[in-house]
Amino acid sequence: MQSETIVIVGGGHAAAQLCASLVELGQGPNVHLVCEEDVLPYQRPPLSKAYFKNPEESIQTIKAQTWFDQHGIQVHLANPAKHLDVAKKEIHLSSGLVLQYDKLVLATGTRARTLPSIAKGTENVHFLRTAKDAQALRERFSHLSSFTLIGGGFIGLELAATFNALGKKVTVLEVAPRLLARSISPELSQHVLQTHLSAGVDIRMQANIKGFEFEGHRLTRIELETGHIDTECVLLGIGAVAEETLALEAGLKCSQGVVVDEHLRTSDPCVWAIGDCTRFPYHANGETLRLESIQNANDQARIAAQNLCGQATKYQPTPWFWSEQGAMRLQMVGLFEPELTQVKRPGANAQSFSLFHYKQDVLQCVETVNSPMDHMMAKKMFEQKISPSQAQVSDPNVPLKSLVA
Repeated sequence: MQSETIVIVGGGHAAAQLCASLVELGQGPNVHLVCEEDVLPYQRPPLSKAYFKNPEESIQTIKAQTWFDQHGIQVHLANPAKHLDVAKKEIHLSSGLVLQYDKLVLATGTRARTLPSIAKGTENVHFLRTAKDAQALRERFSHLSSFTLIGGGFIGLELAATFNALGKKVTVLEVAPRLLARSISPELSQHVLQTHLSAGVDIRMQANIKGFEFEGHRLTRIELETGHIDTECVLLGIGAVAEETLALEAGLKCSQGVVVDEHLRTSDPCVWAIGDCTRFPYHANGETLRLESIQNANDQARIAAQNLCGQATKYQPTPWFWSEQGAMRLQMVGLFEPELTQVKRPGANAQSFSLFHYKQDVLQCVETVNSPMDHMMAKKMFEQKISPSQAQVSDPNVPLKSLVA
C-alpha cells in the first residue's frame, strides 16, 4: 500500500476530510488532490451567512497550504479533471497533465440546477455553490435593496434570513405547497414558514412561474400565474444535480449519482466515490440514497480512507444535518417519511421544541428547533439503537439524558 498512488478528484468537504484521514493512516505522500477551483477546500456553510454579514470576512480554508506541503500531498488547483480512463488508470487534467493512479476517489459534489429559460451569464442572476459565486454576489450586495430567491430550499432560506436581517427586501418564490417538503415534516415546515414571515420575509407558496422578461442581459420581471414581480437581483436555489460527468463518460454505473457499494466502491474496483455525488445503499432491501450533507461527506471520507488502506469497512450511516436561518437553528437526525407517528416535545419557549417521529413504536427521525441538547441526545439514541416510548419523549419532566445509556 505504501507505494500506491491515490488521486482524489474534488475540492469540497469530502475531499478535504479524505486527505486528513489518509494522512492519519500514513498515506499523505501518495496522494494527489485535483481541484477545479483556484482555492484550497474551504468551509461552505459561512457562504450563506457570515460571508455577507461581515464584508471583511474571508474564505475559510479547511487546511492551509502548509499542511498539504507538510504531509506530502500534491495539490492541483484550478486544474479540473477532464477525462477518466479506467482501463489505463489515468486521469487527464485540463492543463494536459496526466496522472496515473492505483486508486481513484471521485468527490465531485454537485452542480447547481439551472432554468433553460434564463441564459447563462445573465448579469443579475446568481447561484451560491462556490466561493466565486459568493464573491460575485457580495461585490454587488451593498448596491442592491431587494432580492428575489427562486426556490425555498435550505440554502435559499438561509440567504433569505441573512439578507432580511441586513435590511434587504427579500421575496422567496416556492412552487411547492410547503417549504422543504422533501426533507422535513409538515409541522416543522409550517414553523419555518411562519418564522420567516414574522421576520418580514415575503414568501410566496405555490408560486408557479409563467415566464421572464429581460432588458439586455438583465432579468427584470418574473411573470407568475397570480401577477408579476419586478426584480433587481435573482438568486436561483432550485436544487442541485450530482456531478457525475467523469463517471458516466468512463462507463461507471450512475443513477442520478455515482453508484457505490457499502464500501463506497464504484462499479470499477479501483475507483471509489464519496460525498454529495454518490448514491449509496441505505437499507438492506436495496434502497439507495443520495444525501447532500457535510456530515455525510465527512463520514464517507473517513470510511473510504479505511477501505483504501485495506480495512474493508462498511458505511452504515445515521443521517443528520442542520441549518441556521437567522435565530432559528434546525437540526435533524434520521430521515423524515410520510405517515410516521409524531410526538412533540416542548422546549424552553415557543421557538424551541422537538418532534419525534415513530413507525410502529420505532424511532425513525427527530427534528429539533433551537434545542441542541435534544439533538445531541437523539443522535445518541440512534447510535445506541434506543427507541424511547412516545410517552417518555412527550413529557418535558423526563430528561432525555436519562433515557440514554
